[in-house]
Formats: sequence, C-alpha cells, structure tokens
Amino acid sequence: MKDRAPAVRESLVLLAERARPTSSSESQLLPVIPPLQGLFPGGGLRRGTSIVVAGDGAGPRATGRADGTTSGLTLCLSLLGAASSAGSWCAAVGLTDLGAVAADDLGIDLDRLVLLPSPGPKWAEAAAALLGGVDVVVLCPPFSVRPAMARRLLALTRDRGAILIVLPGRANWPECPDLRLVVGNTRWDGIGTGDGHLRRRRVTVTATGRRSAARPRRRELWLPSMAGTVEDAGPDGPTDAPS
Repeated sequence: MKDRAPAVRESLVLLAERARPTSSSESQLLPVIPPLQGLFPGGGLRRGTSIVVAGDGAGPRATGRADGTTSGLTLCLSLLGAASSAGSWCAAVGLTDLGAVAADDLGIDLDRLVLLPSPGPKWAEAAAALLGGVDVVVLCPPFSVRPAMARRLLALTRDRGAILIVLPGRANWPECPDLRLVVGNTRWDGIGTGDGHLRRRRVTVTATGRRSAARPRRRELWLPSMAGTVEDAGPDGPTDAPS
C-alpha cells in the first residue's frame, strides 16, 4: 500500500486538474436550493469558507449518529445540488454511506461529483489535492483530526477559493469554521400509532458563524421530504433564530 501512495496522490492531482472549477473566480457565491438560502449570508456558499455540519445531541432519540450522521449527511448533500447543477465540480471524501440514488434525488449532478469513499490514512492529502481543483469538497474524516492538519486544510480552502464542508462524524474538528450548521429536533412523520411507514423527517437547522454569519439563523425543514428532496417545513416560512 505504501508503494501505491505516490501513484494515488498523482491520480488525485490529475483528477483535480481535469475538474478545475468552470465557474468564474469572480463569482464569490455558489447557489444553494431555495429552502437553504436563508441559512447563508448572501443566500449562497461563499468561496474560501468552511462549514461544519453537526447534530445537537438533544433528547434520548436525538443521538449524535441520528442528527450528526443521517440528517447531517442529507444536509451536506443538499448543499451540493444547486452548485453542481450550475456547473460546479464537487467532491465527497470519506462518505462511505453515500448512495447515488439519494444524491440524484437531492439534485446533485453525478457527472460533476468526484467520490472517494474510503481514503484511508491519507485522507487529508486526498482532500488537499481535491481542494486545488474542485469548487466544493465534503469531508468526513475517518480519524481524529490534528489541529495543524485542520488549519492546513482551512488555509488551502481560503487560498484556492474553494468551499470545505466538514461532517465530523465520530472524529473531531478542532478549528472554528466560518459557519456551523447544527441539525436538531429530529421528528419523523407518517408512523402513526404503531402502523404506517416513515414518510418524511422534520428537523431544525440552526446556523451560526463569524463576521456576517454571527447572527443565528434557523430553518424548519423536511429533510428529506416525502419526495426525497428538501422542503421548507416552517408554518409561516423560515424565520431568524432569536439572537
């Protein structure tokens, strides 16, 4: 495996070169679908920024895995739909549970999605190589992240004008991101009183961050909806969270 490491790195660099962003570097915002726009200052993904998606772990059923992995994964993929459809290249590193059907349902252009589900111990090098050539990288680190490693990836994100979305999973992410999306209050709909089937999942997504994202924002979403997509679940539309 060690002998293959240089070849793997070279392949990733070549892939990143081929997938070099097609959108103009002057366009600082990449689009997101309408139900998610209110979570972001400017209504889109800003180049050079980092986003961490996590669960709040509140309640006996809202475990870290339920909110942070299942709903968090769906939210991460939802952030790629509009950008990839608009021509941006995206990559997913370490997402072993990513399904092509679910990704397609969420509007992701699979022809513009680079998948590296099992990067192994060289995951940081793989992510760094991809940050040099694609617009958006979704990363689920398979191991604990050292602060120096996280800072290097954040610096590459800023320098290359890319967007790094981190789904920590069981690993830690030691650095403060530009924006943190917390998925909580998970409630399934459709199960009835012991009969029926789970049809859709309602969640609350809260966004907090730095600078223009300092004011908390909150959205009630169906994640996923009965159609497998993301829809607004607010009774009167989305509202800002109390500051």
